[in-house]
Amino acid sequence: MTKPRVLISDKMDPNAARIFAESGCDVDVITGETPEELIARVGDYDGLAIRSSTKVTKAILDAATNLKVIGRAGIGVDNVDIPYASSKGVVVMNTPFGNSITTAEHAIAMMFALARQLPEANAQTQAGLWPKNGFMGVEVTSKTLGLIGAGNIGSIVASRAQGLKMKVVAYDPFLTPERAIEMGVEKADLDTLLAKADFITLHTPLTSETKNILSRENLAKTKKGVRIINCARGGLIDEAALKDLLDSGHIAGAALDVFETEPAKVSPLFGTPNFICTPHLGASTTEAQVNVALQVAEQMAEFLTTGGVTNALNMPSLSAEEAPKLKPYMALAERLGSLVGQLAHDNLTKINIEVEGAAAQLNQKPITGAVLAGLMKQYSQTVNMVNAPFLAKERGLDVREVRHDREGYYHTLVRVTVSTAQGDRSVAGTLFANGQPRLVEIFGISIEADLDGDMLYISNNDAPGFIGSIGTVLGKAGINIGTFHLGRREAGGEAVLLLSVDSPVPEDVLAQARLVPGVRTVRALKF
Repeated sequence: MTKPRVLISDKMDPNAARIFAESGCDVDVITGETPEELIARVGDYDGLAIRSSTKVTKAILDAATNLKVIGRAGIGVDNVDIPYASSKGVVVMNTPFGNSITTAEHAIAMMFALARQLPEANAQTQAGLWPKNGFMGVEVTSKTLGLIGAGNIGSIVASRAQGLKMKVVAYDPFLTPERAIEMGVEKADLDTLLAKADFITLHTPLTSETKNILSRENLAKTKKGVRIINCARGGLIDEAALKDLLDSGHIAGAALDVFETEPAKVSPLFGTPNFICTPHLGASTTEAQVNVALQVAEQMAEFLTTGGVTNALNMPSLSAEEAPKLKPYMALAERLGSLVGQLAHDNLTKINIEVEGAAAQLNQKPITGAVLAGLMKQYSQTVNMVNAPFLAKERGLDVREVRHDREGYYHTLVRVTVSTAQGDRSVAGTLFANGQPRLVEIFGISIEADLDGDMLYISNNDAPGFIGSIGTVLGKAGINIGTFHLGRREAGGEAVLLLSVDSPVPEDVLAQARLVPGVRTVRALKF
């Protein structure tokens, strides 16, 4: 079996390469290349490990014909075109926890630097001025810290601030009341936070919803004398408005580790009194850089060797422990999706994926992804679990998941139902004791069959002699039948015939089969 190949294109801790090698991957460390050089090289690799220097553009993704996973050693993925990577079926991972403490500590350090004007005091002291009476700081004790973003890093900042005897008010649309109580913070809307906070610190990703969250309008709503810290992402603050409000004295101080444009070689904020900045150092500690390098290597190696998915930004997570349990279910789900896609491929509007029995105890997201991958193969030959949801959304397909705790006729069951112009069409399958996928129902008719290789689907009126007539058509065409499976709604009613055949059935033979009396539908299938 060929070993997965991984390219580390940015400088990172050398132990990352060791982890890849020990996990069974071939790894090359080639850093500092131009985009053109990377485009020429990247097609040979299954995995690409990066930090912030490598920009993974459409051109690079188009050249990366074997690429399966991109791993970002760090939290920010502004340098990866995630939508295009998703459309190409490439998993994008980051390491959101490896530098959390480091970034949180940097925000606290910036808060102290603002509160006591440390950079200015240092500069004047070293210039021989001894400005003992020139600086009057403020205590942080008993002050209110406004936290915009209460996720992993924000929660660490909150904990540190509480240790400093600060009151913490948090704005985060995803913060539940229960989690706020657990964190010991006051959950508030943004306007309330702006009015209350003595210090404001941002810990949210840059999205269309959060861009300029501290706009000129919102900055004007802040409490006079507020101090603002941003160690998250550039673009969260209107920098020109921040400059104006610093000059007016409404904002007492601001500390930025990030800028809208980086590297920030020029900025209207540079030289402004009570403004301090650092060159995106939030994650720059020895411990953090080691942590994120090791984590990205472990995550990528696990994905490439076992199928485990951790901290992926464009597909469901799937732990190494879950992967073996889910693998047969994903095979079943993919075949059910493929079957319903081949049989009901007109204008699909909605798909329901139901699990019951043992399947209901598992992570349903990978099962859903596998169903969509099978379904979307009707529209794309390069579809997989990563880009299948992207393609489904692109086609306007409404995807719904249903979990049943009930025990049914089968120990475990996966059912896929699509809505078509002719009504709902449903197929269902189970796993046998050996983990082999098995179809057990098609369009409401009970039938047991393996879904494998070339097959022929026929719906017909139940009548004597029908099987012989179909066998004759195939026999005259030299097509050998491997297995056949029968099902019917009732005697003399609608029946279904599924045949496995040793070779694809040509269109002219399908046309002959459609002429057999009693035939309703004939379709060639491929799994």
